[in-house]
Amino acid sequence: MENILDKIKPTERFTNRVENYVKYRPSYPDTVIKFLCEETDLQKDWNIADIGAGTGIFSELLLKNGYKVWGVEPNRAMREAAEKHLRSFNKFTSVDATAENTSLQDRSINLITVAQAFHWMNPHTTKQEFRRILKTPGFIALIWNIRLTNTPFLQKLEQLKADFGTDYKATRIVKEDQVQSFFEPAAFKKATLPHSQLLNREGFKGQLLSSSYMPLEGSKYMELDNAMNRLFEQYEEDGLVKIDFETKIYLKV
Repeated sequence: MENILDKIKPTERFTNRVENYVKYRPSYPDTVIKFLCEETDLQKDWNIADIGAGTGIFSELLLKNGYKVWGVEPNRAMREAAEKHLRSFNKFTSVDATAENTSLQDRSINLITVAQAFHWMNPHTTKQEFRRILKTPGFIALIWNIRLTNTPFLQKLEQLKADFGTDYKATRIVKEDQVQSFFEPAAFKKATLPHSQLLNREGFKGQLLSSSYMPLEGSKYMELDNAMNRLFEQYEEDGLVKIDFETKIYLKV
């Protein structure tokens, strides 16, 4: 059976999206750190591996709260963006590697975080690798910002992505039963936290174009650009639109 990950080349998809990704992708709420502290007794001297770290969005949240982070990212352009953005944090170590082969030492990591990236990974080999690098006890947190569709604006935004995204359905977030299968036989806890992002016209477009499935050139892009302008103009208030998210955390305990 064909593996969809082989077809869509997840480690290469965002190379031409880095600038928009850095500028316009949403961060994560501080309440994520509070949840992790409450559920894992997270300590400042823990070794944390942020796998699929991308441009360092979640790594930055950890670093700002004083934690040591190994940011594991196979895409060179995204990894270099993270290194540049996080260069002032002396507790950050950049690692050129994949989730399936992190190059980290055996039993060296207290907490693994995967933010907005688990659905790009091979679950079988990633599970084996995470078992290898985790200390005992050790924790894994899978985290996503899930865009809501509970307003007319957000419903039309969802439709726009479906209309113009080249393989939108194939790159959707994994389902909870897949998370459960990945964590088995261990139990897991979950949390849903409110989050939102206010964007001007440039930011709204940039956030959309940071998605790997949206066209960047040609006639399809011109149609998309017109559609983005129309949607923004219909729903902006004081030059801004609001995108609401639920930040979902699945924590293996």
